[in-house]
Order: sequence, then structure tokens, then C-alpha cells
Amino acid sequence: MGGLKGGLDLVSHRTRYKLSAAFVKSAPAGKYNDGGGLWLHVVNEARAKWFYRFTLHGKRREMGLGTHADVSLQGAREAADTARSLVKEGVDPILQREKERRDAIRHDNTLRKIAEEAFEARKAELRDNGKAGRWFSPLELHVLPKLGSYPVSSIDQRLIRDTLRPIWHEKAVTARKAMNRLGLVLQHAAALGLDVDIQATGKAKALLGKQRHRTQHVEAVPWQEVPAFYASLQEPTIANLAMKLLILTGHRVKPVRFLRLEHIDGDIWTAPPELLKGKKDATEAFHCHLSDEALRIIKLAKPFARDGFLFPSVRKGVMSDATLSRMMERRGLKARPHGFRTSLRVWLEDQTDASFEVKETMVQHTIGGAVERAYRRTDYLDQRKPLYEQWARFVAGNSISPG
Repeated sequence: MGGLKGGLDLVSHRTRYKLSAAFVKSAPAGKYNDGGGLWLHVVNEARAKWFYRFTLHGKRREMGLGTHADVSLQGAREAADTARSLVKEGVDPILQREKERRDAIRHDNTLRKIAEEAFEARKAELRDNGKAGRWFSPLELHVLPKLGSYPVSSIDQRLIRDTLRPIWHEKAVTARKAMNRLGLVLQHAAALGLDVDIQATGKAKALLGKQRHRTQHVEAVPWQEVPAFYASLQEPTIANLAMKLLILTGHRVKPVRFLRLEHIDGDIWTAPPELLKGKKDATEAFHCHLSDEALRIIKLAKPFARDGFLFPSVRKGVMSDATLSRMMERRGLKARPHGFRTSLRVWLEDQTDASFEVKETMVQHTIGGAVERAYRRTDYLDQRKPLYEQWARFVAGNSISPG
């Protein structure tokens, strides 16, 4: 009997363990069966993953077991053995793994842990996967140092009030962002099935009272003074040329800094969605007509181009986002580069008879709701073209009155 059992074990081993560590290491692209439901899927030289294929209640499913870089052949076999045992008992190993993960979260449910998980869940909708850190930084700087080690279920309005009270009025915008992010973290915790008070942030706001801070808009150069400022940018440096192009087009600073030669086709500059204000999943580019003066500025800037960028840094990459602001600071001006969008918008209001929709589009403001925009399907480029030319002639000192 013992000999028979030993023989069956040998057959089972041969049936199930078809792959070798050497083969796995150098396997070309394809799917390879190790037996017993364990498969290796090699996508390319850099990507390979294990999965366990099983049938339960008449339904075939596949359970990921990790990448080859993280899980060895032996580790994958052990994971498949564990999953196979559960299937024999009528238990779905995928659902069981999810349950174990939820249980683990319940045992490690500090606010910091849940905040980091909430951030991970939202990365896809943030620009550049949230690498700039702006979503998480209000929590990191003003909430987690005090409350990060607390169980999320213990977070109430009093703790939130005491944490944000020092900055509630003095750093009102930052405090509001921190409160908003904290509210989203509590919602995430609730979605995980944790016992939290998702109304805690609203109650904390009531305890803190109305903020005294008033939003301060970016200072702008009055449109009447823009020609004088423009004329002062005589030396054709990278910063001066970038500032001139920003003024001429009404763009924000980022699209100017990251302007690439391939963004320009004739007299049209197409700024891709990722450079525009909004979320990462924005799909609409912005088309801007380049006036004769703008094309002249671009021609002057081309000799400075490096790695395809029209306005590179002196060292590496593109010009710093603070370069243009510091230029204005050194001149003793309160106005900032972003304010030239206001200069253009007020000039359009005072000196042209363009429609509201055209004027708002000139400075890339969103008009109407999503349904209205879907049906409108125009960016008014033809109507905007003469306005870019008129604005350019005005700021460049060619006294041709708009209208």
C-alpha cells in the first residue's frame, strides 16, 4: 500500500510540476502551465506574472499570485496549493484573500494608514498620478503629525477642531483643503466597512466657525500698462521671451514652460490636456492662434530650444515655475505672471464687442455644464483669431485700435 501511495505522489509531482526555475527565468513571451492550475504569463522580458486558474460552482476564474520578480516558482506553487485546498472545500480563494485583506486593515486602521490608502485609490484621477503631492500634502503637514497614529474610528469633530484651529483663519485655504481631504479619507474608511463618523468634518467646521480669511486674487497689471511692461522686455533672454509669449496668448505659466516645438503647427499652438488646468483624465487640448508677434517671439526662442523644449532651464529640464514670478518681484511689482490673463480678460471686456463665450474661451475658462459643452462642440477659434492679433498689436505698441 505504501508503495502504491509513493507511486501516486510521483505521478502527481510529474503532472503538476512541469516548469523549472531555469526555464521560468528565461521564458519567452507566452503562457506556460505548471500543472494543477498554476500558470506563468510572460508578457515581455520585463513583465511576467503568476496566476491560478480554477473552476468553482461551474464558473472558471483566475487568481493573480504576483509577478515573477516578486514571487519565485516555489512561492507560486505554495500559493497555488493554498488556493487549491480552499477550492476543494468549496471556498473561493479570491474572495477569501479579499476578506483577509479587509481583516488586516481593521487591525491596522490608523488614520495615516487609511489616508495613504485613500490617496492611492485617487491617484488615477490626479494629475501625473499625484506625484506633485498637492493632494496629500495638506494632510501630511497639518493633520497626520497630530492624528496619524489615532485609530480612524476615534477621529471626531473635537480632535479635528483642535488640530486645524491654529491655521483655520491664518492659512484658510490650506485649512479648507486639509478639511476636505480628511473628509474624503473618512468616506474611504466608511467604504471599507470601518466604524467612522463621516460627518465629523462638517461638525468640526461648525465648531471652528466661519473663516475670517478673504480670498485674494492674483495681482494683475492694468491692461493700459501692459504695453509699457512688454516694451521693457527688450533683451531676448529665455525668461523675457517666455513672458512675452505668455502675455500674447493668455496662457497659464505651465503650458508656456513646457512648450515643445511639436505643439506648434503653422500659426496654431495646441497645448495638450496634461499641461492645462484640471485633472489628469482631461481629454481636451486647447488651440491658440499665434499672432504675427507671437510667431516672431517663437522664432527668437528657437535657438535656445533643448530636448524639444522651447524654454529650457539653464541646467536641465524646463524653466522653473518661479522664474517669471521672481522677475516681476525684482522689479518691485505686486502683480504676477498669472495676472496677465486678467489683463487680457478686462481688455476684452472694455475694448471689444466679442461675445461672453469667446472672451471666456480666450482665457480658457470653462463655460456651462458638461452636457452643454458636449453639444456646443466648438472652441471659437475662428472668432478668437482676430482678437489675438488685436491684443498683440496693442501690447507690442502698434497703435491699431481694436474693434
